[in-house]
Amino acid sequence: MTESQQLLAQYVQTGSEAAFQELVSRYVDLVYSVALRLVEGDTHRAEDVAQTVFVDLARMAHALSPNVMLGGWLHRHTCFVAGNTMRGERRRQSRERQAVEMNVLHDHSDADYLSIAPILDEAINQLNEADRTAILLRFFEQRDLRSVGESLGTNEDAARMRINRALEKLESLLKHRGVTTSAAVLAVTLSANAIQVAPIGLAVTISAAAFSATGIATAATATTKAIAMTTLQKALIGTTLVAAIGVGMYEARQASVARAQIGTLQRQQTSLTEQLARERDEAAGQLAALRDNRERLNRDTTELLKLRGEVTRLRADSQELARLKASNTNDQTLSEAVVWKNRVNQLKQYLEQSPTAKIPELQLVTEQDWLNAAKGNLNTEADYRRALSALRASAENKFITTLLQPALKEYGRANNGQFPADLSQLQPYFKSSVDAAILQRWEVAPAATVKALGMGGDVIITQKAPVDDLYDTRFGIGPNGFGSTDFLSSLTRDVLAPVNQAFAAANNGKFPEDLSQLLPYAVTPEQQAALQKLIQKRATDK
Repeated sequence: MTESQQLLAQYVQTGSEAAFQELVSRYVDLVYSVALRLVEGDTHRAEDVAQTVFVDLARMAHALSPNVMLGGWLHRHTCFVAGNTMRGERRRQSRERQAVEMNVLHDHSDADYLSIAPILDEAINQLNEADRTAILLRFFEQRDLRSVGESLGTNEDAARMRINRALEKLESLLKHRGVTTSAAVLAVTLSANAIQVAPIGLAVTISAAAFSATGIATAATATTKAIAMTTLQKALIGTTLVAAIGVGMYEARQASVARAQIGTLQRQQTSLTEQLARERDEAAGQLAALRDNRERLNRDTTELLKLRGEVTRLRADSQELARLKASNTNDQTLSEAVVWKNRVNQLKQYLEQSPTAKIPELQLVTEQDWLNAAKGNLNTEADYRRALSALRASAENKFITTLLQPALKEYGRANNGQFPADLSQLQPYFKSSVDAAILQRWEVAPAATVKALGMGGDVIITQKAPVDDLYDTRFGIGPNGFGSTDFLSSLTRDVLAPVNQAFAAANNGKFPEDLSQLLPYAVTPEQQAALQKLIQKRATDK
């Protein structure tokens, strides 16, 4: 038997006022909290409902089972009394409309919680007795899991499982009412909001009211005893009643003062909460700024380390060059080799600073390919673009000759000379693993895509797009081998064909000595753009 059941039994058997007051003290917060939610936050009405519930408990205690879970009985009876108090079609419709419209429990503000609270208690009442008792013991009576298990006649683990299942059932019941939440959110919300502290003095007021009510009822059932009382006894009883009424009025006045004080404290708390929220937002902004500064500093530090490494390498090269010059000033070939090596380093540095100029095929190039690409001067932007285009062409040529063509031969051998419809079909035929990023740059296209290569067949394999459309080389691989042309020509040939024809017709079939002579005959934006690219490339090739 639990302590609450023992106190109830003591009150039933002896009429102990102390036992009843202890029960009121234990459960007044639970009853007041449930009532407050069900009467839409009206504190005065909630106090009235709480007083009625405990009066009913005092009156009906003899009829309750000795094994009753008092928290569950008080929760249900509070819902019943509050429902009678709040009965009315207008309030019911307003409450249901609010429950449907809000996105429940994801916002834990006091206003939203008070709006959904009546629906939450109705849903709890729909749980079976075992689940409802587990919820009330854990969140309304705020007991730990061991105490809940003892009250339910189980152990701590079983109590935890029972509570989790009850929360899941409660989640399902709320969903049927248009309320979206989760068992985890319900657990947090109930822990934080299920119990509200009852006003100071309410327990004493309720106890006095309950005993007054039950005293009147007892007097009504014992009229014959009252008739036998002496005049002195009646006078004493009258005096006692007057004193009790006076005490009740005094306590009610004290409770009113306490409520006013609580209201003041709540307003102060609201102001403090708003101030803390502002300070929190300011701190969050400062933290975000500090994070941005740290990330920028990390980037700057990384770039600085790269530059230091590059400076160290260049200094070493300069020292090596100076040493070589000092040892053999007449060795012109050696000096040129050092300069050439410096150009390679410059080209590598430029590529690191231009990630869009990279292609995955560059993993196939050798140091000799770098030397070949850096043969010329690197004085202008166009010089660097041409050098990187040559390096990409070397890498793509290596991919074709060492990987793609052997795989095509093996595929044709295994498929009666057929050409693949998609590059993914070649995967099993590569001699070594091929980076998927490389294959993404190539496609099987109609042979007319790159004209005049003469690779045979109806389709070829070629790059999907250039990295640098002025200088890049376009390859075409067909059944009869592979060839190449510059990307710009393959992209502009068909577009400029009408321009060339118009010029020839106006100039007795002659070709233009300068591309700028074609400008009057480029009439569409596409033709004008293509011609400008050819003029630009021709100018940088000089």
